[in-house]
Amino acid sequence: IRDFEIPIEPFRKLVEANRMDQTVTRHQTYEDLERYCQHSANPVGHLVLYLFGYRDEERQALSDYTCTALQLVNFWQDVSRDFAMGRIYIPLEDMARFGYTEDELGRGVVNNAFRALMEFETERARDLFNKGLALVDTLDGQLKIDVALFSQGGMKVLDAIERQGYDVLSRRPTLSRAAKVRLMLGTMVRLKLLGRP
Repeated sequence: IRDFEIPIEPFRKLVEANRMDQTVTRHQTYEDLERYCQHSANPVGHLVLYLFGYRDEERQALSDYTCTALQLVNFWQDVSRDFAMGRIYIPLEDMARFGYTEDELGRGVVNNAFRALMEFETERARDLFNKGLALVDTLDGQLKIDVALFSQGGMKVLDAIERQGYDVLSRRPTLSRAAKVRLMLGTMVRLKLLGRP
């Protein structure tokens, strides 16, 4: 922390996220969920930027888009696992909007309402990834590759959710090992040849 002159704020936010984890099991609105991401995921991106010598607010803002998107992808992958632990990260207002109930979630019901709900949440995360992609062009070296891979990997998981008809309850959407290798090679080639992911 001293060597890289890292401010205390990201650490305070992570501590607050831990406190939220102990008391919050539902998020009424997307803004509530976003606030959680601002404390749990986004500070990690800021810390990584500090370690690589990037301290400006513009990169931090772009990083926030990417980190929030990555957290949302993880939530949408693990809807069943989280529910089994007593947590729902899908905003309750969205569930109400699409006419899907907590009781149905508990019974693992995948109906048209659930598919429409998850399509909405998937596109929300995809929009955040697209907003954050500009970060890649502002970075150098290994961090450029890493951020591109994280972003492209997250979007590929969203594609996997779409391919399985937005049914994230019956099977956890993931990338195969072969898909990960193709993603890594393709991203590195594009970065080297085109200068962008």
